[in-house]
Amino acid sequence: MSVDSPAAQPATPDRLIEQCLKGDQVAWEQIVKQNWRKVFNVAYKFVGKHEEAEDLTQDIFIKIFKALATFDRRANFQTWIVSISRNLCIDHYRSVRKERQTIAREVDTSDLQPASADRTPYAAAEHQDLRAMLRGALQTLPLTLRTAVVLRDLQELSYQEIAEKLELPEGTVKSRINRGRIELARQLKRQQDKQSAQRLRGVPSRPRRRRTGV
Repeated sequence: MSVDSPAAQPATPDRLIEQCLKGDQVAWEQIVKQNWRKVFNVAYKFVGKHEEAEDLTQDIFIKIFKALATFDRRANFQTWIVSISRNLCIDHYRSVRKERQTIAREVDTSDLQPASADRTPYAAAEHQDLRAMLRGALQTLPLTLRTAVVLRDLQELSYQEIAEKLELPEGTVKSRINRGRIELARQLKRQQDKQSAQRLRGVPSRPRRRRTGV
């Protein structure tokens, strides 16, 4: 029996597509595995950040899966995937640009008091010092994360409303909110620790200078 039996050969793209369209999850996982790096590289060139590129890559594969039945088998499958990836990255760029316009027009980070304090983790920010600290911490977040957190936790929009406003999948919105909250908490902790250390050292917030007469 030959070791080079047909069963040992990897499935062709056409075969994988055919199996995938019949509901074979393993075939789809194989398509993703074979093309993940290629799609990720396209996404990374557009966004320049690893986590953002991973999120975008996941969204691209969702679109590829939905469009799989439309693929012309006479074409090159990898070329088709790269073409879809580039088009969706362009759409993502336009979406991010729209987010910038949204936050400039609708998200006022100077007004940090939430509409309902019992529904957000930021009720303690009513104190002026903490509000100022929160404002500073928000500004350290990437725009995409800051927008998601402000719309959810300060403006109290639902996940669906945020997804519709930013033209993003709900899964992406939830991921950004979660990552934004984690990073925001880290930045707040860092600022609180810094202030505590200054108090222990007796360092005033604004050093006074003694004036002498001439």
